Amino acid sequence: MNAIRYESVNMIRQFHDEVNRLFQNDLHNVRGVAQAAKRVRSAPRAWMPALDVKEEDGGFVITIDVPGIDPKDIEVTMEAQVLSIKGWRASAAHDDGKGYIRIEREHGDFERRFSLPEGADGESIAATSGHGVLSINIPKKPAIRARRIEIQ
Repeated sequence: MNAIRYESVNMIRQFHDEVNRLFQNDLHNVRGVAQAAKRVRSAPRAWMPALDVKEEDGGFVITIDVPGIDPKDIEVTMEAQVLSIKGWRASAAHDDGKGYIRIEREHGDFERRFSLPEGADGESIAATSGHGVLSINIPKKPAIRARRIEIQ
């Protein structure tokens, strides 16, 4: 099972624009450099919840850490042998940032995608959530046995 990391193109583009602005307009202005660095640090970032993928005799189990996320804010879909997990976690911090000395908890949208291996039963996927952990069970299709065909 292959994990496909989802990157936000807008974040990369925003970082690129800020670096360009830094070197074009603010190179000799120390205050401008500090302001540009603050804009880059405060930009919203895409985040990826940590996960484990385990293969068992009967199938695969994906376990994802999603603390503080309501299961209603998570969408699990299956299309063309690709399992997609999308979700959103609200920011606990206020936009004004008053009183916060350090903010490390990630927030915003996330998306993870997995190409299911041949033999995975995409029609029987089940997901459960509890204690901040999302578990997705992907059973394997029953093995097809070779059979002898009698010649008449």
